[in-house]
Amino acid sequence: MNEWLKFEKNGSIGILKLNRPDIRNPLGEPEDAENFEEARDLINNDRDIRCVILTGEGSAFSAGGNVKNMKEKKGNFSGSSVALRERYRYGIHRIIRAVWNIEVPVIAAINGPAIGLGNDVACLADVRIASEKAKFGVTFLKIGLIPGDGGAWLLPKIIGFSKAAELLYTGKIINPETAKEWGLVSEISKHESLMEDANTLALEIVKQPPDALRMAKKLLREGITNSFDTVLEMSANMQALMHLTEDHQEALSAFFEKRDGNFKGK
Repeated sequence: MNEWLKFEKNGSIGILKLNRPDIRNPLGEPEDAENFEEARDLINNDRDIRCVILTGEGSAFSAGGNVKNMKEKKGNFSGSSVALRERYRYGIHRIIRAVWNIEVPVIAAINGPAIGLGNDVACLADVRIASEKAKFGVTFLKIGLIPGDGGAWLLPKIIGFSKAAELLYTGKIINPETAKEWGLVSEISKHESLMEDANTLALEIVKQPPDALRMAKKLLREGITNSFDTVLEMSANMQALMHLTEDHQEALSAFFEKRDGNFKGK
């Protein structure tokens, strides 16, 4: 990973930080795809990591794509329509897939504006908490574009079709209070305590048995796209595996002994 995406590990919690604060953490460069894929692989292959916090450095979470480059038709926004399509497929879509395929729960700690692609990246997280300074917008139509990043699939699943349509068709910016009312975020934090609050939530998550935690996330994600019958079958298969783990026995012992479990991913 280069300096545009910072990763650090604090016990069982990984922290990913978008790190171009001088230009409000835009996304979409080829290096971004490589960074997120490397981060995904690092997280998925480290069985000690049980939760990830995704946030932005500086005053913004992410302002989305680089509109200056769009205006000047530079970098990712140069060339023919075919070339542009391929850059979405092999650039921005790689970022989206990388975050979506992180196997442990992801908390988006939204420290400032999350606009366009930035909003949709936040939507890839399992849980979103917002600073009082956060703002949210799906402003593609304002610049004559449509969501090229899968947001048209993601957003309605989180806030419902009607609210997603309102946000997209008007291009309006909403505050954290409206975002919470609509279900886009679950909590609002004081700006200075956002990361502390995210870490507190992460500490609750990492108490769970790590293999069961990863499977629980997988099952929730499969429930979005698969039929009820398919999810039932997957549930039976996964549950059979969990019954035979040492962590399951430890969880039962902890339950009856009224103590926290000591889970080892076995």
